[in-house]
Amino acid sequence: YAGMVETVDDAVGVVLKALKDSGLEENTIVVFTSDNGGVSSGDAYCTSNLPFRGGKGRQWEGGIREPFYIKFPALVKAGSQSEVPVTGADLYPTLLDLCGLPLRPQQHLDGVSLVPALQGKDSVDRDAIYWHYPHYSNQGGFPGGAVRVGDWKLVERYEDGRVHLYNLAKDIGEANDVADQHPER
Repeated sequence: YAGMVETVDDAVGVVLKALKDSGLEENTIVVFTSDNGGVSSGDAYCTSNLPFRGGKGRQWEGGIREPFYIKFPALVKAGSQSEVPVTGADLYPTLLDLCGLPLRPQQHLDGVSLVPALQGKDSVDRDAIYWHYPHYSNQGGFPGGAVRVGDWKLVERYEDGRVHLYNLAKDIGEANDVADQHPER
């Protein structure tokens, strides 16, 4: 399609049109996502991730929230949305489930099927979501990890062991570290 597309929207449109024109649209699963949030390192190519803090290479929401779309007309109502937090590790069990294949938990320890969320339920069977980023990068982030349980998110800095705690329902921008107020978490 060289020369036919200028933007991601154009490219997605070309793919979706080809599926529709070929009669494959109803039985094809289309997934669109990204590897990290937008670049926020301050160079000429940076992106605003507001209201989220941080960007690519960081454990803040601006670094780990990204577009995540699944199009499967046989199951998912067009235009539907879900607030269920998901991660890339959920793709494998979700695709197995959508294809009617048995789940293989020994191969997807960190992922769960998103079919309940795709069917409109407000949760999936998961205790927590984990992120592990143990190195420095050219994006300016720090070695660290994060865990999210419900609305609560804990970020740990591997350099010195400091932890930060946020209630994302009340503070989506992660501006108010409440770790001192909730030591039990």
